Amino acid sequence: MKWLVMIAIIVLACGGFAWWFLAQPGPKQLDMVNNIVPGDSDARLLVQDQPYDDELGLGLNIWTPETLADEPLPVVVFIYGGGWRAGAKDQYAFAGRALANRGYMVVLPDYRLFPNTRFPGFLEDSAKALAWVHDNIATHGGDPERIFLSGQSAGAYNAMMLALDRQWLGREGKTPDLIRGVAALAGPYDFYPFDSETTKQSFGEYPDPEMTQPVNFVRADAPPLWLSSGSNDTQVRPRNSRILRDRILAAGGDAEYVEYPDIDHLEIMMALAKPFRHKAPVLDDMVAFFDRHK
Repeated sequence: MKWLVMIAIIVLACGGFAWWFLAQPGPKQLDMVNNIVPGDSDARLLVQDQPYDDELGLGLNIWTPETLADEPLPVVVFIYGGGWRAGAKDQYAFAGRALANRGYMVVLPDYRLFPNTRFPGFLEDSAKALAWVHDNIATHGGDPERIFLSGQSAGAYNAMMLALDRQWLGREGKTPDLIRGVAALAGPYDFYPFDSETTKQSFGEYPDPEMTQPVNFVRADAPPLWLSSGSNDTQVRPRNSRILRDRILAAGGDAEYVEYPDIDHLEIMMALAKPFRHKAPVLDDMVAFFDRHK
């Protein structure tokens, strides 16, 4: 009888954990799985919940290599995705850990999401975060002269708009010239007219929709771009990255594009986490891009 009770308790405990785990957002699930797989040991969370906008209550996390560096570290500001309506910096620790383990200081900022904001609120927040990094990262061991931007999906959009449209950083007294390069995963760059509920919610009320599209801000002197997508991505189709690459190159700028076979919209982000790096060499390719330009 005791064995039956013990088995019942174990089953209930496992079921409870499974229910709790499945109730977590997808990126948080990925982060938890990532944490139980060995690797990326040369990384640690240096700063948590550092405010960059006290009025709005927005903050950022900073990851760094565990090994002490002899000189200031190159910096990657990684902006998470989630359709401008989901996501949080703490859910993407796996990305911070992965890049910190490869020798980069990594900043993960939060930003306002729908319905609390619409375009251009999330760009204004991302610009403030980047300006904070440029002004303050040296005090944490980062190099303000070697700052890269990165992001996935909606986060890649934010990063690309900061790099291409000068007005957002200009409002913070900065210019896109502070960006060494942008590594973007599966970003939407040419999606007007708005045909999804997500884009209608976040962009549909803006009076000049053409001003929301990164492809309309192509310029020869933009920071170098590394664009990527998965061939099976039906959520943000690869044409977005291909078109942006082609227009940057036609303008005389620096852009490259990698398309990963048999990878979809979520898998390209999953490939940054330890359990799924076999799917595609996304992390290696990103780091190679950063290394070339640092």
